[in-house]
Amino acid sequence: MTDPFRQKLTDFEYHVLREGGTERPYTGEHWDNKEAGTYYCRACGDKLFESETKFDSRCGWPSFYQPAEGSNVTYLKDTSMGMQRIEVRCGSCESHLGHVFEGEGFSTPTDLRYCINSVSMTFEPKTDGE
Repeated sequence: MTDPFRQKLTDFEYHVLREGGTERPYTGEHWDNKEAGTYYCRACGDKLFESETKFDSRCGWPSFYQPAEGSNVTYLKDTSMGMQRIEVRCGSCESHLGHVFEGEGFSTPTDLRYCINSVSMTFEPKTDGE
């Protein structure tokens, strides 16, 4: 049986979303996006993050301090690369999004940094009527 994501995603998108890869910092399309809008899972289209929770962490990937209301993200313990991290996945399609870090001292309401691969998301700008 053919993986439906293999046909929908480019090779690089598939590598990040379905195989847990990552993009190089400062290379993704959303890392420095300052437009108002909503970010969605590139694989299944579920809502993930709102631009109001995005902040500049200077890490080279889009950073958010919380998922969007009503979003469906899940968390997995990740001990790869010789460290302990928490992987963030889309709760609907289980695609790899990035990692969440706590206690880094950012002045955000949650003290969390969701470090998310740009390639894992699509972005829909807000329209004037929203």
